[in-house]
Amino acid sequence: MSDAGLRMPPLPWPGPAPAASQILGPAPPPISRGPGTTVHAQIEDWLAELISVGRLAPGDRMPTEQDLAAWLGVSRMTLRHALASLARRGLVTRTVGRRGGTFVAESKLEQDLTTLASFSEQLRRHGMVAGARVLSAAERPAGPVAAAALEVPEGATLYEVRRVRLGDGRPIALEHSLFPAAIFPGMLGCRLDGSLYELLEANYGHRPCRARESLEPVTAGVREAEALEVKEGAALMLVQRTAYTDEGTAVEFARDLFRGDRTRLVMWTSELPARL
Repeated sequence: MSDAGLRMPPLPWPGPAPAASQILGPAPPPISRGPGTTVHAQIEDWLAELISVGRLAPGDRMPTEQDLAAWLGVSRMTLRHALASLARRGLVTRTVGRRGGTFVAESKLEQDLTTLASFSEQLRRHGMVAGARVLSAAERPAGPVAAAALEVPEGATLYEVRRVRLGDGRPIALEHSLFPAAIFPGMLGCRLDGSLYELLEANYGHRPCRARESLEPVTAGVREAEALEVKEGAALMLVQRTAYTDEGTAVEFARDLFRGDRTRLVMWTSELPARL
């Protein structure tokens, strides 16, 4: 497995880790030791807030565990609980070795599910360069689940496209999409390393404009881990989608896996959908 997804961020301090007071201020935050909360959860929330507002920027090296624990007035074990939780949330990375330590991770890509937009459009909004690595593209007969979703007979010909989606050259999502061949004849002969939604609109006049999506947290198996360059068992978010044209024709059935450490899914809600 490639280690690109686990690469250590650049170090702003080439020497030892900075002192806690140097980057966090002269005094630690107040910590409640009463019932109803835990010390490590308060530390986790406080550090997460500093990362959220930019006080700790992507690539910043954090103080050593010993120094930070002493500055906070807690045990190293308590601090390790907080840092481990931040690492699971994808907010920090922890490395070992001569240049090891704890570093602030890259900012997560916000994937807005309220409006239907292509992955490429979402990345462009964040100033990132979108890319795709095509793993496979082939014809296959529709099974019962795909046939029901796409409203075609079982056995109807579908185009199956599997791709790794890239942001600035690094894996973010693993896409598995099915398209009705009857609606998009010859699609597999087109370039498939760009926005497929833009391709459908430009070549066939059918652009998905609404979708039914369901979300489910899952973990990476061996193949998913290899494709997304994460560890086996890493947190992923499965987004299953059926996309429709403005006329109500089902044109895509997809199951996308997003890296939990690189993406944040956002949805707006309202009491009255018309207000969105």
